[in-house]
Amino acid sequence: MFSGIVEEAATVVALNKEQGNLHITLRCSFTNELKIDQSISHNGVCLTVVSIEGDTYTVTAIKETLDRSNLGLLEIGSKVNLERSMLMNGRLDGHIVQGHVDQTAVCAGVTEADGSWYYSFEYAFDKEMAQKGYLTVDKGSVTVNGVSLTVVEPTENSFKVAIIPYTHENTNFHQIQKGSVVNLEFDIIGKYISRLLAFNRFF
Repeated sequence: MFSGIVEEAATVVALNKEQGNLHITLRCSFTNELKIDQSISHNGVCLTVVSIEGDTYTVTAIKETLDRSNLGLLEIGSKVNLERSMLMNGRLDGHIVQGHVDQTAVCAGVTEADGSWYYSFEYAFDKEMAQKGYLTVDKGSVTVNGVSLTVVEPTENSFKVAIIPYTHENTNFHQIQKGSVVNLEFDIIGKYISRLLAFNRFF
């Protein structure tokens, strides 16, 4: 379980393809605090640490993960948003994030706004999935590349988010531009509500 508050934008130092799997090696400042089998959110995708060497560690993404996320597009030098699992005795500064990416979206534009930025994203709309809670609502929460954000001006297949300078500098948002592919996780609470409403139709 995560909160969508990114700790660091780590650097990809190696990518190794093995059949349908991709082994991703990253360098970050807290590698010495990690352990094998630990779960970490990578651009919003929950992956398990499989090896540690010096100041780098490696995780493995399977084909299903690569198909549903932007991890297959990573290159050497890419920045990846990291968040270690949430401590249950701490404050929930973002929102409840599972680390299960629902789909990808494409950046439709970036607009400066007097020191901050508005990012627009578009995603493939599916009516059946939307009825199950896979959608955005005004002032609701959405996770973009693992970052907990507030939705602005949602439509059936798009939304905007406002990014402050701190988030811009300390996550990989500074690398996102028009055409960039990002990972989306819709709000789990909305999914549960949609599921309950669907069941209520039968009672």
